[in-house]
Amino acid sequence: METRLIAATSEGIAEAAGVLRAGGLVAMPTETVYGLAGDARDDRAVARIYAAKNRPSFNPLIVHLPDIEAVGRYAVLTPEARALAVAFWPGPLTMVLPLREGAGLSPLVTAGLPTVAVRVPAHPVARELLQSAGLPVAAPSANPSGRVSPTRAAHVMAGLAGRIEAVLDGGACAVGVESTILGLDGPPALLRPGGVTVEAIEAVLGGPLVLPGDPAQPKAPGQLASHYAPQARVRLNATEALPGEVLVGFGAVAGDLSLSESGDLVEAAARLFHLLREADARAGPGGAIAFAPVPGTGLGRAINDRLRRAAAPRP
Repeated sequence: METRLIAATSEGIAEAAGVLRAGGLVAMPTETVYGLAGDARDDRAVARIYAAKNRPSFNPLIVHLPDIEAVGRYAVLTPEARALAVAFWPGPLTMVLPLREGAGLSPLVTAGLPTVAVRVPAHPVARELLQSAGLPVAAPSANPSGRVSPTRAAHVMAGLAGRIEAVLDGGACAVGVESTILGLDGPPALLRPGGVTVEAIEAVLGGPLVLPGDPAQPKAPGQLASHYAPQARVRLNATEALPGEVLVGFGAVAGDLSLSESGDLVEAAARLFHLLREADARAGPGGAIAFAPVPGTGLGRAINDRLRRAAAPRP
């Protein structure tokens, strides 16, 4: 596709908001780095974020929102979170909070976890875009996975042109490093250092953070992903079901359910977490799920990473 470079005028921001509402992807400036924005409620839009970045695993994504009131629609704001929000939002602080029941976010955003990472950015273009779009925006850094994070529109175009609909050019990012991430669904824990210092956070909280975040309980970008695992046993690379198994097909392998009958990896990624849950429910206690082979290229790497985790032995 042709990637449009849009000037950050009122008309350009309205155009970019329309792209987001239509399920497209827009790179937007924030005070930290440019983020690759998509509707956080739309499974396919979020799957396309992973595809554009060639991201090898489904880590939780940060949801960007225009204000504290909007955050409260999707996350449960703890007392500590409210104090930190007053002190540092809008700004380069991300908080991992309990996911509000019925929030309606894609499970690809939360990686199937009961928490969600949220942030209110300070960049005026990002704030106007979020207000204009009127939806929660998932936005990891707008660069191919493993590459240097972009701080200018030209950096985004160099890495993602042809993979996304538009880049909203808001100039150079002021901070240039990613947001600080705190876990606040338990004792306050530093999950990633960033644009807000530990000392400033501890001054607001009146006590020390848990340092670092527990590596056995990763919940945010920049850490190994921890994912929802079904109760049923999982078998991979199956071309047919064994007795008692629920077969999840892909492409030419038909099943009781299918990630994508046409073999579309974006569709498969968009359906993955939903079908894990549905297959688990169908399998029932002591049951088993079999997944058809999924190619290990492109977005298939992320799908297979998730399936291997689901199939791993559990205590």
